Amino acid sequence: MQICEATRAAGLARLAAFAPRMGKHYATGRNFDLGPERHKDVSGLSPYLRRRLVLEEEVAEAALAAHGINGAEKFLQEVLWRGYFKGWLEHRPGIWTSYRDGLLRDLQSLERDRSLRRAVGLAEAGQTGIACFDAWARELVETGYLHNHARMWFASIWIFTLRLPWRLGADFFYRYLLDGDPASNTLGWRWVAGLHTRGKFYEAQAWNIAKFTGQRFAPRDSDLAVVTEGMEASEPDGLPPVTPLRLPVAPDMSAPSLLLLTEEDCSLEEFKPERLDLRGAVALAASHLRSPGVVSGKVAGFEAEALRDGAARLGITCEISEAGGAGDLAAWAARVGARQIVTGYVPCGPLRDWLDAASPALAAEGIALCEWRRGWDQAVWPHATAGFFKVKKAMPAILTQRPML
Repeated sequence: MQICEATRAAGLARLAAFAPRMGKHYATGRNFDLGPERHKDVSGLSPYLRRRLVLEEEVAEAALAAHGINGAEKFLQEVLWRGYFKGWLEHRPGIWTSYRDGLLRDLQSLERDRSLRRAVGLAEAGQTGIACFDAWARELVETGYLHNHARMWFASIWIFTLRLPWRLGADFFYRYLLDGDPASNTLGWRWVAGLHTRGKFYEAQAWNIAKFTGQRFAPRDSDLAVVTEGMEASEPDGLPPVTPLRLPVAPDMSAPSLLLLTEEDCSLEEFKPERLDLRGAVALAASHLRSPGVVSGKVAGFEAEALRDGAARLGITCEISEAGGAGDLAAWAARVGARQIVTGYVPCGPLRDWLDAASPALAAEGIALCEWRRGWDQAVWPHATAGFFKVKKAMPAILTQRPML
């Protein structure tokens, strides 16, 4: 799939072009991966939604206007899945911490184990000898995109057929996906492995791959593992309990402020930041925080362009600064005389970790970190405490509320 420039205008153009296909076409064709440049029944909006260049509520409004809630049901459910995963992880932030720390252990094992290092290298290079898997690995690296069904097949083969550590696979995706999101990526891999919904895992099967790739690939049954159980035994304590959602600190509209623009929300104009006593602004590049490994230049480039577009729409001039040392944020605020830093809500993930690490330096300078949380998240996240069914059941009410700011 050809992803255009990382601007709101490009995202809205893609939204308008796909709106006529959000009904029957999407419902009947969404599971077919017909290959690069042929993904006509999926929207390609995810890189824009990831950075909120286009908003979930805008996409939902377009689907409802074109097809109604019944006609666009499948598409609307997929829009809600992203919010569901984000909310689920916000309720269980320890799952992110477990992934992050477990990945470091897996990377250390990779350094020590030559055979594992070779196997992972072949998988990432698309040289396993499993034709479909190898093609998907190359497509991911070359384009920054994979069809959602291909992501499930790929993860299943990585975990159950190649028997590689699932976190290393999730890290591979996260380093290359333009729409890479800490919640959707981490929980998607956990779902395939049988760790998200206990007792349920995803098994890649030859007939399913052949059917939904339009016979582009025809693996033999013997090419793929027969899966009888997931990886639940690797987490014998099960899932952690649900915790209350973190409450953001609201900005003081009269306090001297530094505006922080990140890829978590590139449409801050919706919050009318001009009402603040604004002393300066920083656009924060954070793609490199995704992994200890090398993150794709395509990902970093898309983020940088999205930040420039977000700043331009705010009518502000600010250089893109890389998230570096934990004291940088306090230093930037102090330099312009700001007593608070205001940004879009930053959920669980590497950027949240970076902000948490910066907290002591901010506290020492008496600088508050304030966030705007969107109405869409406030409407969806309280339902994201268990399986997706609770969100699905609440979908009519969520859409009726038309949550905005």
